[in-house]
Formats: sequence, structure tokens, C-alpha cells
Amino acid sequence: MTNHLKIQLSWEDPATGERREPILNIPIAFGREFARLPAEHGGQRVSRMLLNSNEVSRYHALVDWEQNHLVVIDQGSINGVFVNGKQQKRSVLANGDTLQIGPYVITIKFAANVTEPDTTPPSTIRFNPNTNIPDPSLPVAQPGITAGTNFPPPAFQAQKVPVQALYATGLPVDETDYVAIGAGLGSFVWTDLLRISGVRADKIVAVGLEAEPYARYKRLCMNSQIPLHERLRSNSDSCPDNIWGWPSYALREAWADFSKGNIKSAFKYLWQVFAEPTFAETYTPRSGNVFNSIDREAKRIGWNQIYRYGRVRAIRKTDDGRYCIAYSRAPGNYAFLVGRYLHLATGYPAIQFLPDLQAYREKYQDFQTVVNAYEAHDRVYQQLEEQGGTVLIRGRGIVASRILQRIYEARKRNRNISVLHLMRSPKPQGNKFQNAQRSVKNHYEFQPFNWPKACWGGELRTMLEKASPDERKSLLADWGGTTTADRQDWQRITSEGISEGWYQITFGEVLDVERDPQNRTITHIREKSFGEMKLIADFIVDATGLDAKVNASPLLEDFVKHYNLPLNHLGRLAVANNFELVEMRTDRGQMYAAGAITLGGPYAAVDSFLGLQYAALVAVDGLAAARAPGVKRLNFVSSFGQWLKWALNQSP
Repeated sequence: MTNHLKIQLSWEDPATGERREPILNIPIAFGREFARLPAEHGGQRVSRMLLNSNEVSRYHALVDWEQNHLVVIDQGSINGVFVNGKQQKRSVLANGDTLQIGPYVITIKFAANVTEPDTTPPSTIRFNPNTNIPDPSLPVAQPGITAGTNFPPPAFQAQKVPVQALYATGLPVDETDYVAIGAGLGSFVWTDLLRISGVRADKIVAVGLEAEPYARYKRLCMNSQIPLHERLRSNSDSCPDNIWGWPSYALREAWADFSKGNIKSAFKYLWQVFAEPTFAETYTPRSGNVFNSIDREAKRIGWNQIYRYGRVRAIRKTDDGRYCIAYSRAPGNYAFLVGRYLHLATGYPAIQFLPDLQAYREKYQDFQTVVNAYEAHDRVYQQLEEQGGTVLIRGRGIVASRILQRIYEARKRNRNISVLHLMRSPKPQGNKFQNAQRSVKNHYEFQPFNWPKACWGGELRTMLEKASPDERKSLLADWGGTTTADRQDWQRITSEGISEGWYQITFGEVLDVERDPQNRTITHIREKSFGEMKLIADFIVDATGLDAKVNASPLLEDFVKHYNLPLNHLGRLAVANNFELVEMRTDRGQMYAAGAITLGGPYAAVDSFLGLQYAALVAVDGLAAARAPGVKRLNFVSSFGQWLKWALNQSP
């Protein structure tokens, strides 16, 4: 047997949900240590596939060709090999089978069905740089500095921009101590802590596209069917308006209900916090309450004085040890901002969009039938309520659960609504880490939050912070994965839908999506048991997630390439344990980052409320250690004094 037989492996990265689809020659060895994987087997060169997880043994499994069959052989692994959900020591593999090794659920595709890897840029929906709204008409990428334009000026081609060159342009130049790029929740939390630590509002500038720091987040919540009365997937004491976390959202909501005479609900919230997650469902705050609390804190710290509208075009070091930001205030209206300490929290640069759905849109120019969950698509539910129909959901996670809940609510007005939920493969068991394992029901993997709770402030946070880059790969793979909140109402909706027949889960690989003469979508899939099938639906909702890689942001890509900055294994910014971009340090300034653009580093839950607060805490500690102007390290007395000011709604 020659070594020319190829198969394609496809899986979703456990930490990020991104697709991996390598094409490899047989035989293939799987394990977590490259040195333990054989270089040859039976005279054939082995394709060695590293799977970064502590649930994967050093040499876990071998896929080989034996007696005209493709077989997988367990190499004495600790956690076993699962084929189509059943543990096997040795098993023949058929086209379309799923192979689970640790947290990796891998689909096998034979050579006859393999296509060459797609080298086109990933399919995404970018945020409009002028409106901050998801815009499917935008091209995949736009360079941060475009040839042929006069801004930023030629001086920005240098490693260090002379400050005098900025003034020589005749454009407005402002100088300040602290600059927050993004002006979203990450910027707000950092600014809030600076104000609490003694920095005056006139020494801070936050540059972004919307005055409300939660504006983009709120829009994504509303688009993904989380209205103001619904609850977020966030902890009670994760309070972006309150660095102390007390009173928590549960206590505030309980007090509000108690004041209105709703004693039963008030005690319910307190019981949830006391008994979660073993004896009670985890408490999560209502989105409207969170946004209102941020409004209060923004007013208290003088956010309207700090915020400045602008689209940041480039970031550079200056020749005097500071940083320069080139930004546009309107078409043709440009300015510069120079600061000593810079905080980068730009959020998710784009929304993931499945390539086959992107191809459908481009072919039919149909932006009404095929939608992304993070786009405004209320018209879908309005039409379903009026006319009925079938919805095909792609992706399984918290957003898919919320979309299903919204359809369940629509069915109360029109029972002639059905749901097809297309998943790539079954989910027989949840991710494991040491002695803990997530529960799975109806192929949904459950967990209160998107990471284990100890990732925020417990032993898992400490473990990740101390880990080497390779160890971090394994830990994030073990802790990550596509999960949904273990809400009883969602589990009940799923079970009811299956038993009543209006909700159906289907597994398969999408081959193509087209439109029929009745303007319905036809999704061609390859299903393991039945071969090729057609799924007909009136609407398709893509609920696969967001994209935080640096190359999805023209600003970040230009910044990283200009200074040759290192990226971590997930393609995000490599930061120190205090979230500093060490390579950007100067003799007079420091630069920090926070949020989704830092995933893969010392902290797992970087895009959560508490994660943003933790990043701000350690960053401001770094500023205090560097004796940054105005920053006073909080102690028991000063912290309590600032909390009293917060409680009394007084300016810091």
C-alpha cells in the first residue's frame, strides 16, 4: 500500500470554534506530544497530528489502511477513542464517521470526496467603520493605510513618528496622558478604574464610533434576540459599572423587586446566588439592568467629557517615547492624538459567516432569507408569525439556543412553524478536565458560562497564568468548546420540540445551498446514514459566532505588521500577564490590550464583563508600579472611600 491515499479531517477548534480542515496522507497518528508520535509505520511515512489537550494521550490513536479498510486503533490511551459516539479499541471508519479524541470531534472524509483546501479569506461580515453596524456589503478586508490617500501622512511609514511632523501637517494635534482606543466596554472599564485610582477626566481620551460604551454589545444582543428584559450569560457579581462587585446584580434586582412588593421573586434571586449551580439555576442579570447601571456610572465618571468620536486609522510610536493615533472625525476631517499610556480594546472585528451561506448571498443577492444571528433580522420572526414556515438553524451554542427560544415564542402566535437544526456531527459526551465533565443533552453541551467559573478568579485562572504557551493551548482546548447555558426553559423547549415534531436535529456536511422556484432555500448535505439529502427551509439563520483574529481588523493588522508584533497560537495579540504589549513599551510609555483580541494568553474569559475588569485591574496595577501620573494604588481605606462615592453616586 502506498502513502498516496488521503483523507480530510474537519473539526472545530475547542477554544474558538474555528474550522480546521487539513488533508493528510494515511497513516495518521494523533497525540499531544510530537516526539511520541511515530515517524514511520509499516514502511510508510506517518502524518503526525498534534491535538493540544490534556485529555489527549501523548500517543493516542492511529488511523491506518488495513485489508482495504480505513481503521482507527486506540494506542492504549487513557480517555479512549469514540467512533460515532461509542468507545472503540479498534474500528473500521466509513466516509462521514466522527472520531472523538479528547475534546476534538473530527469528521472523516475520504479521498474521493476531498476538495483542495480553500485558500480564500475567511467568510465574515465586517462592522461598518463609520456606523459600527454589521454590513454584509463591505469587502473582506481593507488595509489600515491605503496607498493613494493622504492620511495618515507619509511620516507614519517610519517606526517612530516625529511629533513635529504631526504639527507640520496643519491638522489638529491633541496631547494627553491616557488614550483608550475603541471606546467600548473594555475602554470604559479601564477608564472607570483610572478615574477611581485618581486620574482626572481631562487627562483621559477614549476614541470610538459610539458615545454609549455598550452600544455595539447592545446591538448584537438585540439582533441575536436578547431584548432588554432577557438575561445575559453573565455572573451576578460581574458588574462593569462597579469594580467591587457589591452590591451584585442579584442583590440589586432582589431589592428592586422587594421594594415593589414582589417578595417571592426577590428571594428567588438570592436563593439562586446562594445555591447555584448545584441546587439552583445560575443567576444572570437582565440586559436592560446592566445597560442602565453603565449609564449611571458613565455619568458619574464624566464619560461624556472623556469620549471623542473618531475612527482610528493607525497607531504609531513617536520619537519622544509616546504613542500617536491618527483618526478621522468625518470624511476629510482628520486629527492626531498623542498620549503616554495607551489601551487597546477594539472588540470583535467581524462576525463569522459560513462560506456556503456567503456564496448563496453572492449568487442570489438574497439578504432577507439567509441571515446571520448578529444582523438585524426581526423581519424573519414577523413573517413566521404571519405566514408560518420552516427555519434552518446553523451552529449550536448560546446564540442558537436564544434563536430557538424566539421561534418558540413565535409559535405561540402561529403553530405552523418548524425548525431544522443542522449540526455537523453528534455530541455524545461533553468536554472533560481532570475529574469534571460537562453534561450533554440532545447534543447540546451545557455550562453556566462560556468558560468554567474558576477561570475568572479561581485556581484555573492561576493555572493558566503560570502556564507556558504550549500548556495554554492544551488548557484552553480542554476548557473551551461550544456550550450553551444550562437553563431549564431552554432544555424544556428542545425536549418539547423534539417530542411534538416541530424541532428536528440533523447531522451532515453542507455541500451547497441554492434557491428553488418558490424562493425557498435548499441545503444539500451529505448525511452519514442516508447519503445526500436536501433540507428545504424558508429561512436560514447562521448562529456560528464572532471573529476576533487580528487579520480580521485592518487597524490591528497594520499595527501588528508595522512593528512585527508576535501573535499567540490563536492569532490574537500576545500580551504579558498584566495584559501589556511588552514589545510596544517605550522609555516614557506603556501600551495595554484587553478583550477578545487577547484570547490565548494568560486569561481565558477575556471578553466577559469580569474578564475586562480583571484586565483593567492588572493593567492599572502596572501603571501604578510605573508611577504613571495621577494613578494611586488603591488600599483598603482609599478603596472603601471610592466605594462610598460610588454608592452615593458622587464623582470619583
